[in-house]
Amino acid sequence: MASKLIIVMANTDPRNGEELGAPIFQATVAAAMEFEVEVICTATAGRLMKKGVAEKLFVKPGSPKSVLDFIDDAHEAGVKFFCCSPNLDLFEMTEADLIPQCSGIIGGAYLIERVMQDDYKVLTY
Repeated sequence: MASKLIIVMANTDPRNGEELGAPIFQATVAAAMEFEVEVICTATAGRLMKKGVAEKLFVKPGSPKSVLDFIDDAHEAGVKFFCCSPNLDLFEMTEADLIPQCSGIIGGAYLIERVMQDDYKVLTY
C-alpha cells in the first residue's frame, strides 16, 4: 500500500471558492491518517500560494473560515504545499511573495519523479 499522497491542484480555480475545500480537506485527512502528503499548486491554483490571496477566499459565502485557515489546518497536520516554478512568472511572483505554509518551488521533473515512484498515489483537481 502506498504511504505517500500527492494532490495536484491544477484546474482548481481560486475564483470559485467551492472548488477549494475538497482537495485541502482531503489532504488534511490523509495527513491525520499518517500518510505523507504533498499538495502541488500549479496553473490557476498557483495563486493560492501568493500572500494575500487565500485569506480573502472562502469555500462557502458567509463562512468564518477562509481558505488560508484550511491551508493552516492542513499544514499543521503535516501537509507540505508546493508552488510550481512557472507560476512565479505567470502571476508575477517571487519566492518572497509565497505564503509561509509553502514548502518551496518545484518544477515539472519533481512531479514526474514523485508520480513514478511506487509508494506514491496521486489525486488531481
